[in-house]
Amino acid sequence: MDVSAFFKSEFAEHHAVARATEAALQPAFAKLLAACVSCIRGGGKIMLFGNGGSAGDAQHIATELTVRYKTDRAPIAAIALTTDTSTITAAANDLGFEQIFVRQIAALGRPGDLVIGISTSGKSPNVIAGLTQAKTMGLMTVAFGGKGGGDLAADHLLVVPSDTTARIQEMHILIGQMLCGALEIELGLLPPA
Repeated sequence: MDVSAFFKSEFAEHHAVARATEAALQPAFAKLLAACVSCIRGGGKIMLFGNGGSAGDAQHIATELTVRYKTDRAPIAAIALTTDTSTITAAANDLGFEQIFVRQIAALGRPGDLVIGISTSGKSPNVIAGLTQAKTMGLMTVAFGGKGGGDLAADHLLVVPSDTTARIQEMHILIGQMLCGALEIELGLLPPA
């Protein structure tokens, strides 16, 4: 293997997907930010969920919101539905794996809340079911996807223009971190410069 060529090729694809994502998703990001600001200002919370690497992204973003992103500030209400192993395993065992997010959204979701489902393929049955449950409850729904969006349906759909899972995941965490930074600014939580 030519490590140098591999390294350069991966970066070239990353840069190309980043540019395409920037061009495609700026308006969708602005709408997502407005929805999240409205949710938090209205006393709601942001619930995030996904499988595998997307579960990791959900946890990462929720942590940045509840603890801090750039500096110490008031917490932003967020929770990753991927962290309670007792709930996840009980729901999977008793109700089926497709229900692990549905059950938590049904239990924890309240009017004014917002959910963010993350699926690189757009075909994860439990993520789709979670978004459907949230929609049924009147919650604001957001989906981060890739590969053309798959079967994702949400009020706010942010589909990374790529078919490469790694590149999609890189853009999802970038968008998630951008959301954290923009929320801190829009909610006036950063100390004066």
